[in-house]
Amino acid sequence: MELNIFKESFVGYGNYLLHEITNPGWNNYFYILIAVSIGVWLLELCFPWRKDQGVFRKGFWLDLLYMFFNFFIFNWIVFIALSTLFESYFFSFLTLFGIDLDGLKLFDLNTLPTLSRLLLFFVLTDFVQWITHRMLHRIPWLWNFHKVHHSVKEMGFAAHLRYHWMETVIYRTMLYIPLAIMGGFSVDDVILVHVIALTIGHLNHANIHLNYGILKYIFNNPAMHIWHHAKALPQAHPNGVNFGISLSLWDYIFRTNYIPKSGRDIVLGFVGDESFPKSFVGQECYPLKK
Repeated sequence: MELNIFKESFVGYGNYLLHEITNPGWNNYFYILIAVSIGVWLLELCFPWRKDQGVFRKGFWLDLLYMFFNFFIFNWIVFIALSTLFESYFFSFLTLFGIDLDGLKLFDLNTLPTLSRLLLFFVLTDFVQWITHRMLHRIPWLWNFHKVHHSVKEMGFAAHLRYHWMETVIYRTMLYIPLAIMGGFSVDDVILVHVIALTIGHLNHANIHLNYGILKYIFNNPAMHIWHHAKALPQAHPNGVNFGISLSLWDYIFRTNYIPKSGRDIVLGFVGDESFPKSFVGQECYPLKK
């Protein structure tokens, strides 16, 4: 049974990916990712904040490799199939105690207007990811995985995509339960919110200077996020600052915000990154060795 679940998931996602590549459309994530990436890259080239960075900055091609691997190869070969298998085991485990996950739903979001449903979905997922992001910095064995993302030495849009595959497992595991108890999210809801988060994430890592004015207290931005990647951290926040994914308001609420001055020319990375692997394989294996 387990082998069939894994095989069906593997083949199903393979067919889905093939369909995405051969059928362009507004809700086609394959081409949305490419379009958003090219759009933000053009903004970097037209309005560079750090003018000494090259068109193909340090680590650019490595970041594109991460994009291809994390969004397509890892999802296809491992995560989709394993997550389907995990879901099957999880539901079976709950039935041992007479628990029906449908019965745990707090409310059905289908009863809400579309905009309210999307806003709630966006805020909820972002808050859970903010909590998860703080965990990645505070728990040593999780930090070893997150070091991959912080190994970026020159900021650009594609730095958003450099992260260890284990982060996908961690983030989606943290999101699973809160979303499972809230019914009513459609596929289109998920795609739309994900595209918004993707765009904000690309902009946060881009080589452009934006802070959104008064909206900086709500939305994460490049002027704020650059300090999250600073190598030198303030004594008051030794585990990091500015953990916001799409929204900055969580950092202002929980007082983890930190923008002492312009971060245009600060040194990026983390203490000890001189000995951190520079290759894709080396970075993928680093936390597993640790």
